[in-house]
Amino acid sequence: MDEAHLYVGLMSGTSADGIDAALVEVRDEEGAELKLKAFSTTTYPVDLRSEILEVADVRYSTIERLCRLNVILGEWFAKATLDLIQMSGAKATDIQAIGSHGQTVHHLPGAADAFEMPSRSTLQIGDPAVIAERTGIRVVSDFRSRDIAAGGEGAPLVPLVDYLLFRSETEGRVLLNIGGIANVTILPPRSGPEDVVAFDTGPGNVIIDGLVSRLTDGQERFDEGGQIASSGEVQREILQRWLGHSYFEQPPPRSTGREMFGDAYVDRLLAEHSGVAADDLIATATAFTAQSVVEGIRCFAPDFDRLTEIFVSGGGSANDTLLRELASRSHPLKVSISSDLGIDPDAKEALAFAVLAHRTIRGLSGNLPRATGASGPRVLGLITG
Repeated sequence: MDEAHLYVGLMSGTSADGIDAALVEVRDEEGAELKLKAFSTTTYPVDLRSEILEVADVRYSTIERLCRLNVILGEWFAKATLDLIQMSGAKATDIQAIGSHGQTVHHLPGAADAFEMPSRSTLQIGDPAVIAERTGIRVVSDFRSRDIAAGGEGAPLVPLVDYLLFRSETEGRVLLNIGGIANVTILPPRSGPEDVVAFDTGPGNVIIDGLVSRLTDGQERFDEGGQIASSGEVQREILQRWLGHSYFEQPPPRSTGREMFGDAYVDRLLAEHSGVAADDLIATATAFTAQSVVEGIRCFAPDFDRLTEIFVSGGGSANDTLLRELASRSHPLKVSISSDLGIDPDAKEALAFAVLAHRTIRGLSGNLPRATGASGPRVLGLITG
């Protein structure tokens, strides 16, 4: 590659808080040399977030609401892109492509066959045609479907970018992203692509946020800084029951979402533990996230003794109580924030989809088969010009 190129990465995660947008300068063919030029978050209005969460819930969704929301989110993704470009001082004509993850509304990588055909599937919305029309920039979207068609989980996809950016000759690193769902990329020292282990560990913020919202009658959307959890006491018997969930017994490759740990799951927990104090329940949910992450790493890292540090990104990196729980449960691993590696913890996933868009445009693979379970490397995404 003779010169650097600019890409925009867009990410709206399981928590559906808003759109993270990253302007990234890619300086090499593979996407390993880059610079984050600008970053912004566009927060969804409360009623739009509620609509996203209801459309993602089979108890409330309709095909009409899904169809409309697909276009509405396309408009919001376009707005987030244009606002980012204006803020950065760049021009739309400078941007090679937009990598839009979209908003996952359903993820069924383990679905059984139906009508004599495979039905394993995933659905991310946020119409790329709308984004391309409003911005005048080509869009790479629908990254997960090709991996699923090739026998994979369609997730996680960030591990390839983790490998490109953070592998080390001397240190064993764990890259942990805590969004609604938590996922890890495990990079042993001197690892090649075939050595990377990555998977969704289970719930990240999704249960904590759900409990906070219900227990405060919607006055709070999340436990800021982990303050509520810090005032509660972890209920160890409840924690052990929750850790008995069948998902944690599955070996990688594995991925999950709101279908398993979303609103219906939170409603069930509240019904089962109605006599438990609110701060104790949120403290237990926080410990649940931390312990499920640590047990996943201990169980499935092939060289745990060679790992030295966990680098946290995503919304969970701002939850001090969750970080303390992680540190106490993962000893002797050190727990740090991804900014210690030079990457804004809020921007990491959006940055990754800018890199994946670059790789798609260049005709390079975007998945790690060992992480997703796909039958081989695949060029991911659909291009809307």
